[in-house]
Amino acid sequence: MTSALQAILFDFDGVIADSEPLHLRAFQQTLDAEGLPLGADEYYARYLGYDDVGLLEALARDRGRPLSRAQVDALVARKAAVLQELLQGGAVVFPGAAAFIRAAAAAVPLAIASGALRHEILAILDAAGLAGFFPVIVAAGDTPDGKPSPAPYVLAFEHLRRHAGRDLDPRRSVAIEDSRWGLESAHGAGLRCVGVTTSYPAEALPGAELVVGGLQDLTMPALDRLVASARDA
Repeated sequence: MTSALQAILFDFDGVIADSEPLHLRAFQQTLDAEGLPLGADEYYARYLGYDDVGLLEALARDRGRPLSRAQVDALVARKAAVLQELLQGGAVVFPGAAAFIRAAAAAVPLAIASGALRHEILAILDAAGLAGFFPVIVAAGDTPDGKPSPAPYVLAFEHLRRHAGRDLDPRRSVAIEDSRWGLESAHGAGLRCVGVTTSYPAEALPGAELVVGGLQDLTMPALDRLVASARDA
């Protein structure tokens, strides 16, 4: 039987890596020194979907504290250094994520479309033995606009098409996301969407056609059924 599923594109933080709490702590340590406190509730409600530059720019606007691009770049570098220290505390890949990724990579090409910095993504994937399963990684700074713009997923899908050497169909390809910003981005790129409730409850994931607790609860047959329904509709 021929599979309907052609490709899977993953968000990273909150989907593969349980790193959102570490990102928050890194931002808090960095921003407290600037007199820009950032609470957990505010981070998850307002800022989680941004990449680092976008978060700092949005926070500065919301606080009425304009930041120059040089100041933003310096804060991004400082936050990245703090995060690297926090990541040394141990593995941050979600339980069951590695097993699902290995099974998925045996069936279809995989990509990552993330607002995280490339070196952070690669460090976590390398530590988990997963780097070789992702021929395409779109990270912070690879597109002019981050999520919720569709640009990260559009670029990742274009690269995945070239890697696969065939004309993949976005309606037979799935994006896996943990936030409404990511789902908006994936929808804008024409992809089918799966939501995981690692960061938000199901009701806060509008547009997800399938919602699961995490990658440990997802199966390839379930994704195949999802995209087959679109193909046959």
